[in-house]
Amino acid sequence: MESLLDQAVVSGAKQAQVFKAAIEEIERLPIANERDPDPADDVSDDGIEEPANDWPAGSA
Repeated sequence: MESLLDQAVVSGAKQAQVFKAAIEEIERLPIANERDPDPADDVSDDGIEEPANDWPAGSA
């Protein structure tokens, strides 16, 4: 986190603005967590399609 904030300030943003934006985003995290606690657990309804293996060298 420190590195990210430092990069923003070094790139020209004002330190107070960077801290304010970071705090606002951190405050939004509980809301996002309530909506979807673990997005990685979401299962797609679409089947996973395997890539076509019908190109000339595909059956080597």
